[in-house]
Amino acid sequence: MISSFLLGVALSAAPLHPSRTPETSMDPKQPPSTEITIYNGGFALVKEVRPITLKPGRQSIRIEDVAALIEPTSVGIRSLTKPGSLTVLEQSYQFDLINVEAILAKAVGQTIILNRVLPNGDKERIVGTLMSSPTAVVGSANGGSSMQYNGMVMRTNDGRILLNPSGEIEVQSIPEGLISKPTLLWDLVAEEAGSNTVELSYITQGTSWRADYVLTLDQAGGKGDLKSWVTLTNRSGATWTDAKLKLLAGEVERVQPPRAGMRGSPGGLEAASMADKGFNQEAFADYHLYTLQRPATVRNNEIKQVSLFEAVDVPVTKRLIVDPMMNMQGYRPSEGEVGTGLIKPQIRLELVNSKEQKLGMPFPQGVFKVFQRDSSGAVQLLGEDEIDHTPRDEKISLVVGRAFDIVAERKRTSFEWIRDPADRNRLRGARESFLIEIRNRKEKESETVTVIERFWAEHKIISHNVDFTRPNAETVQFEVTVKPGATQTIKFTVETTW
Repeated sequence: MISSFLLGVALSAAPLHPSRTPETSMDPKQPPSTEITIYNGGFALVKEVRPITLKPGRQSIRIEDVAALIEPTSVGIRSLTKPGSLTVLEQSYQFDLINVEAILAKAVGQTIILNRVLPNGDKERIVGTLMSSPTAVVGSANGGSSMQYNGMVMRTNDGRILLNPSGEIEVQSIPEGLISKPTLLWDLVAEEAGSNTVELSYITQGTSWRADYVLTLDQAGGKGDLKSWVTLTNRSGATWTDAKLKLLAGEVERVQPPRAGMRGSPGGLEAASMADKGFNQEAFADYHLYTLQRPATVRNNEIKQVSLFEAVDVPVTKRLIVDPMMNMQGYRPSEGEVGTGLIKPQIRLELVNSKEQKLGMPFPQGVFKVFQRDSSGAVQLLGEDEIDHTPRDEKISLVVGRAFDIVAERKRTSFEWIRDPADRNRLRGARESFLIEIRNRKEKESETVTVIERFWAEHKIISHNVDFTRPNAETVQFEVTVKPGATQTIKFTVETTW
């Protein structure tokens, strides 16, 4: 009689093969203390305080419930009870997990039992040898490997060969080496026996965070309420319960290791309670660190939102921007028309991140969603934009869309080459004249429009009908206010030389 278990039914009840050396596992009755620092780059630093019971001398320590996407080269362990009392000789990360494919792949050549139902309804129990598992890892010409589907082949004890039989399969035992959870295994030497508390630290991929901002403007659009959320995504393969959560904002340089594929898919969205304590922000080195002032549970395959901060009645300035040459880097005047025709102005909203403007804290990189209340009081989406990490006292500029009722039209009205007086065949530059017409098709509201002109060579504005400013050496900026139903015209002539 074959000692067997039923795949998918009694899988977790089967014991593992004993190791050749005695092993000590963590005490499952004492939950570990955990601190997680999640970085913008899609990884996290995990620090856990765990109790273990040691024997004197050399021994093996097995630690389960670590992240499936752990970076084994980042693992560290030290004794908190008696620093320096542990010496790690070898470290292994075991991730050959129990599953149907792995069990069948390691059972090739062994006796199995197939239970199947025949078309007439009779049940058949077949004993035989597994000749080929459904899947196998095969090598390739370039030295890599891949999973290949072979199909299952079984030779029965009565001499039949069954190809891809369907039914329920029983095997004799779980093959040696397969484990239920990703596991760290240490071969270490302990100076003393007894209880010891150790700190385990490692980096894991598969975790990330971002900031999300919701700005809701009043009907006039001059001020708004800002709500900021931190959105955490955990696909690391581990769940951290009641952990101390920290978020590091900034660009941390790393040598990128080969990345394992993401496992699973995100779970449902969970929003943390607003009544609990939020994040405390502090400067750390050249970054910013946000520490949640309460324990948090971060589950595997979960997207979780936690309140970061909020502000009310934040002043907001709207600007309409006409920037014809924004995407024409390297442009030089020629006889063709560049940056002309109808132009839809950008709608840009600006906030000053200062205490005087009811803000004044570092803004992590993230996406702003901007809403505004209509005449009935309901909110409507204006648009969204992404910001980079923004320190306090800096301006936040959001491009949320294109204006509907404001139309700009840019024309070049004249062009001539500037030739070298000593050599008429040699071109030294060009003289151009432009006309920009701004039309306001609104019925009741005046609008102020900013027109930006860019130049990438030596240049001089030799005539103009509207005053301008120079934000920098390569840019001039005109600003006009256009009444409803009216038109404003900007004219200028520029000499460009090289």
